[in-house]
Amino acid sequence: MDFNMKKLASDAGIFFTRAVQFTEEKFGQAEKTELDAHFENLLARADSTKNWTERILRQTEVLLQPNPSARVEEFLYEKLDRKVPSRVTNGELLAQYMAEAASELGPNTPYGKTLMKVSEAEKRLGAAERDFIHTASLSFLTPLRNFLEGDWKTISKERRLLQNRRLDLDACKARLKKAKAAEAKATCEGDLWNDEVDKAEQELRAAQTEFDRQAEVTRLLLEGISSAHVNHLRCLHEFVKSQTTYYAQCYRHMLDLQKQLGSSQGAIFPGTFVGTTEPASPPLSSTSPTTTAATMPVVPTGAGLAPPEEAALCLEEVAPPASGTRKARVLYDYEAADSSELALLADELITVYSLPGMDPDWLIGERGNKKGKVPVTYLELLS
Repeated sequence: MDFNMKKLASDAGIFFTRAVQFTEEKFGQAEKTELDAHFENLLARADSTKNWTERILRQTEVLLQPNPSARVEEFLYEKLDRKVPSRVTNGELLAQYMAEAASELGPNTPYGKTLMKVSEAEKRLGAAERDFIHTASLSFLTPLRNFLEGDWKTISKERRLLQNRRLDLDACKARLKKAKAAEAKATCEGDLWNDEVDKAEQELRAAQTEFDRQAEVTRLLLEGISSAHVNHLRCLHEFVKSQTTYYAQCYRHMLDLQKQLGSSQGAIFPGTFVGTTEPASPPLSSTSPTTTAATMPVVPTGAGLAPPEEAALCLEEVAPPASGTRKARVLYDYEAADSSELALLADELITVYSLPGMDPDWLIGERGNKKGKVPVTYLELLS
């Protein structure tokens, strides 16, 4: 018990000495040992790495799981070392609702059949999203968390020890300075002050040794930040790879869905996509536009149609069928890829019709005395 009390008193004395030294430094009443420029650069680099790693980690979590309540729940499960329960993705939930709607509204109706097709596509999108979240969490988020909870905590601990060693060193320097000043003023107590100076010098040497040792340990850890950067770079490449795979899968699924829906449009809107019994006009060509915005629908290509030159020559000779013309509202701006196509402006009304032999994903559009091919995906057909 006596030993513990002595140790407690010693620790309290050290803490008080450090507090006094720290306070005097803040008020400019005590000198402070400065670290060299290289060491300060290492500290700044480490702090910057930690701050940006935290920001990237948090925002990546938001990207993978936008729901804040779900993120809190997953965080609690991880802290309790429990397995996070499987969660249905938004795409899978939408697929479930669409399948149930199709079953109730009539799976054999055009609307019900389309709902089922979109439901299957959304289900595949949801499964791809689940795989992406799992892969990104393992290959990117986990290494970042390990750095913050492992390496950075070790660095922070050693930096606090270095700060304490520096305060001890500067306190010893201040005591030695006071002892020498008192020795110079003393006249009759020279031996006493000599002993105080010797004791202060001995404490200073010990404090300097402890400080140098701790500075070297901290320096080695700070220089290890470069290795952390290399590891984070590798993880970033893995994240980009998984994200590329995810979006490629989504693109393929949606392209397949668009083809399925395009092939069924002729059956759904026979008055629009089926030609009349009049003699067939020369087939028109289509060139996939290359300048449409990223938010616009994918414009289908017109495989098997005539070259643009022939289409441009025959376009003015094409007459609308006796029946089967409809009004359509333009949903998005569209820039014509060649002279056989008609440029569109959002919200304008045009007359559209189909001709025998045309790709079902394209229609002939008329606006005044102008005529050209237009993509179906840019139109809302009106009655």
